[in-house]
Amino acid sequence: MPKWLCQPQGAKWGEFGENDQIGRMNLINPRRRRRALAEAVEGQVFLLSLPLDYPKGGIFPGRHAPVLSPTTARDGRTMYDWTVDGAIDVVNDDRVTMDLQYSTQWDGLSHYGIRFDADQDGEAEHIFYNGFRADVDFVQPADGVAPQAMALGIENLAASCVQGRGVLVDIRRAGCGSHGLVNYEALQQAMDEQGVVVETGDFLCIYTGYADLLLRDGEGVDPARMSACPGLDGTDPKLLQWIDDSGVAAICADNPMVEKIDGVQRCSDKALMPLHEHCLVKLGIHLGELWWFGELALWLAQHQRSAFLLTAPPLNLPGAVGSPAAPIATV
Repeated sequence: MPKWLCQPQGAKWGEFGENDQIGRMNLINPRRRRRALAEAVEGQVFLLSLPLDYPKGGIFPGRHAPVLSPTTARDGRTMYDWTVDGAIDVVNDDRVTMDLQYSTQWDGLSHYGIRFDADQDGEAEHIFYNGFRADVDFVQPADGVAPQAMALGIENLAASCVQGRGVLVDIRRAGCGSHGLVNYEALQQAMDEQGVVVETGDFLCIYTGYADLLLRDGEGVDPARMSACPGLDGTDPKLLQWIDDSGVAAICADNPMVEKIDGVQRCSDKALMPLHEHCLVKLGIHLGELWWFGELALWLAQHQRSAFLLTAPPLNLPGAVGSPAAPIATV
């Protein structure tokens, strides 16, 4: 029996099979990886991750920076500067407690869903990409029970290896109106001015300058300056259609949500984050958030380039709905 009888408008569930769990990552085949490898001409690399304790002070209520602590040896001693009598060994060993989507991260396809009546029984289910359901395909948290995505977990993205051709678009001056929203026309103008060509299976990387402020100013970052950074306008149907038509495998941005929702009025029967709905739920396009493009963007502009080899696997952590990432660009 199929998982759904109908799909949300614009969805392409089943495009890669009714049990597919990686969405548009299926587009990155060996030929497209070889195409991406051809962009690594100089052999120079750029780390696209913020330190995982950034943003300093946090920007999402309920998400917390990582905390390091030592592990414990079998003898009950703290395993930091740990020694054994009669041996010369000195050992440090530690653990981390962290929120998986605090800093530079991947949103898994299990991270975001919508309420939608997929089986046409008159009641909306909690539905995720390709019709997977919260009440069937997820273990819900309870006393003594850990949550788990039994479908669409981040380990599926990890298994795809996440390597392909990245293309960077600098939209720092492309925002429209007082809220700095970047619609289809503004994005296209920026791409045309920068000579950016997006191909099927590419990772579209959006540079807003947001992570630059986080890294530069730490705990002293000015909320007004952050708010002034532009972001994609998920309410623009032409932009959403272009994302579908472009064939991008993922969208990665240096701001917290990829899309910008500051000051936008929304109806109660619409998604608060329409780009998330369009990408994560309808099309299976993964989203990368809080990446850092400052050094890479400068190098690409100086060399009149926009494309590079991108390698960005998440943690291979079964059942997680998101993951920290340490993306690397090779030019």
